[in-house]
Amino acid sequence: MRQAREGCAIMGRLDGKIAIITGAASGIGLATVRRFVAEGARVVAVDLPTSDIDEELGAQDAVHIIKIDVTTPEAPETIVQAAVERFRGIDILFNNAGAAPTAPLEDTDVELLRRIMALNVEAILRLTQRAVPEMRKRGGGRIINTGSITSFYAVPDCAAYAISKHAVASLTKSMCIEYGADNITANYICPGAIVTGMTREVVEENTEFRDFWARKSVFGRWGEPDDIAGPVVFLASDDARFVTGHGLVIDGGATQNL
Repeated sequence: MRQAREGCAIMGRLDGKIAIITGAASGIGLATVRRFVAEGARVVAVDLPTSDIDEELGAQDAVHIIKIDVTTPEAPETIVQAAVERFRGIDILFNNAGAAPTAPLEDTDVELLRRIMALNVEAILRLTQRAVPEMRKRGGGRIINTGSITSFYAVPDCAAYAISKHAVASLTKSMCIEYGADNITANYICPGAIVTGMTREVVEENTEFRDFWARKSVFGRWGEPDDIAGPVVFLASDDARFVTGHGLVIDGGATQNL
């Protein structure tokens, strides 16, 4: 039964759903795992072998942790098989694992580009290819990929990252077209300036950068992981059954205030 939370939010939107979330040890991924569980989902939470995901999530019946590098050849099969064996299927795939290296364009070599594409794009493609047949068995599903507002405008020293996130946008639109007949939606989120483990050091050390993005938000602050987790819950829910091929910008209005 759905119950109100804090007088406004509705719980139970993901009751009975089974989700895979990558990049689940911190930031947006960790916040989303917690929200999915609160909404009634069971989650396969994936992060690197070196991550602190065990400590962050602890032992929960609704969460199965896998520590694996999603760029390895065996990762898709390992992750999907775990979801099927532990929870008996897959309804939702949140491809959130990624990295955001910075380098001036003239210092962006081919090896850097290959590494970032392998994680930010190829890993999404391969895991999705393996997960979709399991979604078909359950009559449909939801694919949500993490993009970026760099898909809409340029940021200095982020060429490799921006290239990869443009690719995520195009890949998601292809998923929308090809999987629609299977009742599978595909959308991507475009977070703005969000305080995560990946950005915290920059926020603390580069006050000019921190203050610039805080000013750009109409709320005068950086976003928090929970600001992203809520919209991801929506895209994963039945309420978003007719939403597909869409890039959802979640940036506190920053792209309207450049």
